[in-house]
Amino acid sequence: MTDRHDAARAALETALAATSSRPTPSSPPARRKPVPGDPEQDLRSRDGEPEPHDVARQIVLRQLAMAPRTRKQLRDKLRQRACPDDVAEAVLDRMTEVGLVDDKAYAGMLVRSQQASRGLARRALARELRTKGVDDETAREALAQVRPEGERDQAARLVAKKLRTMHGLDATVQMRRLAGMLARKGYPADLSMQVVREAVRQAPEHQRD
Repeated sequence: MTDRHDAARAALETALAATSSRPTPSSPPARRKPVPGDPEQDLRSRDGEPEPHDVARQIVLRQLAMAPRTRKQLRDKLRQRACPDDVAEAVLDRMTEVGLVDDKAYAGMLVRSQQASRGLARRALARELRTKGVDDETAREALAQVRPEGERDQAARLVAKKLRTMHGLDATVQMRRLAGMLARKGYPADLSMQVVREAVRQAPEHQRD
């Protein structure tokens, strides 16, 4: 009798063990495999909780791989990803130490590229830097490379190029549109009017016979 009881209990335990090892209908679906080459997802998919600093570091590196960023832009991105502020600052401090985050270099690059590609003047460049999160002191240093004479030459080139597309318009209309273009690019009103008046006056179509 005892032998039969022991055998029955052993069989029950074996059955229970087998049942508990099978997935139940209410079990959550298996976690999707991370996309290859996505280090942030790889970290999140490892067994156990990922180390917050590792996750933050990978977020920052991915952002920098796409384009240069200011410290503020990276901080904002980490906050969007619910990264704790103390972790974000620690990671950004380290990235700054090794030169991967450099607001001074970023500001200088932005001023040079926006001058060359869009012909922006100091005022518009200052606005761009402020939008990107560059602090006032760093912005002033970057804007110091913009010389007044260079700014006037740039305005003259912009006006000359635009004026070629406005042939046949009344001189007053040309002046208004040219001045508006320069204002949008951040040029002072007095400089704009000097350059525009000179360009329109010297245009062949407005020369008296």
